[in-house]
Amino acid sequence: MTAAPGLPGTRLQPDLTGRTVVVIGASAGMGLETARQVRACGGRLVLVARNPDRLQHAADELHPLSTAAFDATDTDSLRRFFEGLPGPVDHVMVTAGAPSYMPLADMDLAAARRDVDQRFATTLGVAVHSRGKVRAGGTLLFIGGTGGRRPGVGMSVVSALTAALPALVANLALELAPVRANLIAAGFVDTPLSASLLGEQLETRRQELRSTLPIRRVVGPADIAALAVHIMVNDALTGATYDIDGGQQLIAQ
Repeated sequence: MTAAPGLPGTRLQPDLTGRTVVVIGASAGMGLETARQVRACGGRLVLVARNPDRLQHAADELHPLSTAAFDATDTDSLRRFFEGLPGPVDHVMVTAGAPSYMPLADMDLAAARRDVDQRFATTLGVAVHSRGKVRAGGTLLFIGGTGGRRPGVGMSVVSALTAALPALVANLALELAPVRANLIAAGFVDTPLSASLLGEQLETRRQELRSTLPIRRVVGPADIAALAVHIMVNDALTGATYDIDGGQQLIAQ
């Protein structure tokens, strides 16, 4: 799809030819699938993940410009990574991290503080240390969630982060301009992380969603990746949160 002639800046087809995209959390799930779609759209990749073996598997498939294995919650490592980039990049996507479900009765306060600190430190660390490395019109793209919008047992930490991240990203969009900042808020996504969290309950959850979601299927990594690529190529999008949950929020629970 292309815009009418004479309307600059509104070319919407997923064309990333000549663009360099950094994917942090690229070895599995949403990050890996986004990296695949970036390559399919002609983009170049820099892949980052914590697990060096899984990162190497991704690199063998996608042939990136470079890779880096480190924990993205370590802000010193983030700083060294961005300082070490040989040249400017166009987009940075961050999928690293996991939700924290902690019922108050069993809450480990040190773990709760660590999870909140790490999420904010990673988001702010990418914003701070990528300055001067991302080309104008590019975007920093973060992953959040929609599940924490409903109160529930064990949802205190998740709900706080769900509420805070859109506000944080909106402010980043102002401070980083003309670099853009955006947030994808996902519901349940069928990823290896979801499998590890749900264990034997995974298939039950899949069947429940297939029968109740308005789209009548489960959201997968490819859905997130397609939205991510769209946000990258549409340079009118900044400071916003984009829900993608198959209508999960519309269902009474």
